[in-house]
Amino acid sequence: MDIPVALARRAAQVAAEGGFAADFDGVVTSPCISVCRMTADRSHCQGCFRTLEELRAWGKADAATRRVIWAALLERAGVAHPAQVVSS
Repeated sequence: MDIPVALARRAAQVAAEGGFAADFDGVVTSPCISVCRMTADRSHCQGCFRTLEELRAWGKADAATRRVIWAALLERAGVAHPAQVVSS
């Protein structure tokens, strides 16, 4: 499995659901791609690129906080945020 590709697909799904829209007040879908293991240095999950702090916070986080976490993990993963991709 190509993890960055799977993560980009997951982000595209969230974008299609409207989850990245500033006025979205529904449940922002988790970035989990079912590759749940920490890096050797325990800095983040190898699958979703969330830190331990972000993983702990996710369950109680509101939509705005979840969007912030998504933006951070996509940057960490080197994956373009769907809202920043411009189609030609």
